[in-house]
Amino acid sequence: MASAAEQMAANTSWATLGKAKDLRQRIFFAIGLLIVYRLGTYIPVPGIDGASLREFMSGAAAGLGGMLNMFTGGAISRMGIFALGIMPYISASIIVQLVASMYGPWQNLRKEGELGRRKLNQYTRYGTVFLALVQSYGLAVSLEAGDLATDPGWFFRISTVITLVGGTLFLMWLGEQITARGIGNGTSLIIFVGIIAEVPAHLAQFLSQGRTGTISWPVIIGIMLMMIALVAFVVFMERALRKVHIQYPRRQVGMKVYDGGSSHLPIKVNPANVIPAIFASSLLLLPTTLSTFSGSSTNPIMATILAYFGPGQPLYLLFFTALIIFFTFFYTLNVSFKVDDVADNLKSQNGFIPGIRPGKRTEEYLYYIVTRLTTVGALYLAGVALMPEILRAQLSIPFYFGGTSVLIIVAVTLDTMSQVQSHLVAHQYEGLLERSQLRGKKRGTPKKGPALR
Repeated sequence: MASAAEQMAANTSWATLGKAKDLRQRIFFAIGLLIVYRLGTYIPVPGIDGASLREFMSGAAAGLGGMLNMFTGGAISRMGIFALGIMPYISASIIVQLVASMYGPWQNLRKEGELGRRKLNQYTRYGTVFLALVQSYGLAVSLEAGDLATDPGWFFRISTVITLVGGTLFLMWLGEQITARGIGNGTSLIIFVGIIAEVPAHLAQFLSQGRTGTISWPVIIGIMLMMIALVAFVVFMERALRKVHIQYPRRQVGMKVYDGGSSHLPIKVNPANVIPAIFASSLLLLPTTLSTFSGSSTNPIMATILAYFGPGQPLYLLFFTALIIFFTFFYTLNVSFKVDDVADNLKSQNGFIPGIRPGKRTEEYLYYIVTRLTTVGALYLAGVALMPEILRAQLSIPFYFGGTSVLIIVAVTLDTMSQVQSHLVAHQYEGLLERSQLRGKKRGTPKKGPALR
């Protein structure tokens, strides 16, 4: 039996969207900022040799350069002002969350509510600036080493550092504004738009391989069917839930006794969503971004990094799998579903799981369930992320067919649509309350009778 909220959500339509003025403003605000982001990817960093850069990226697009291009929305292939993308911010978030789970004073900050969250966000911004400074300077030096700068020297390095750091901070601000005043998660949407923008060009390149005979048409059709099945599987797994039955006892308020109710605690098979895949990819990009532009022939250490940690290589796949599994458990148990907080909230609301004592026993039971679900979710994320990577390496498929890009596209789409639906349901509730209040006022207005003498 569907609840009233579920029935109302099922009845939402485009007509309802047209009436929800606040939601329309949020959507247009998010779209406007994303357009600004896309325009910024075409503004080049000063002092770059465009012809040499295009020639270099045409050779690197099939390898790590394609991965960098995916996360920066093509900005790095054009060496735009957003060439670093949002990756320094994501990397800083990883470091802050890791430290906050182990360092005592930062653990206390997480328990202080909104004030502690703002303090940790401030540390994340400082970390973003530091990482962006290091990466932008290393990238500037690597561009000089790869003969991609028109006028090498300290002026080129300083201008490149200022431009790239400013671009990253501006993207960080855009993401926060989209999250606060727009719709969806701003950081995820920036990566999502960057991937979607590169799909038409890569799809045309992929189909052109069939015309030239590089890949046979049966293989192309099989890969397209596999991608459709993969997307359907990701949608199914992202919506899969494990419902834990919650019972509430009878309670007495004054002279009235209210019957105890029951509900369900929904636990997703993959509570961490696409965050582990993004975290793992961002960490793998840190040591290899600089080696891509400096050239494998200039430094034997960088040549070794490219040889063993390039996409499709065994060490790359091994580290990618290990990082995805680690971040899935870490993010689930420390951020998205903290079993101790959930058990305390149930106890404070007098709720309990039938057959399980409130408090410590409930926490242990929830930890047991979440651990089992997270194991399935981690294996699912690793499998989806690695299978297209292996096929891409074997069949030379364009990079946008990678599993991480599929996960990001599907997860961000589902999350954004879920938030849109939540706003529509809230708008419907507000309309029902306003109409009920108006009817109440009309019914409560006393009729004027004959004057008493």
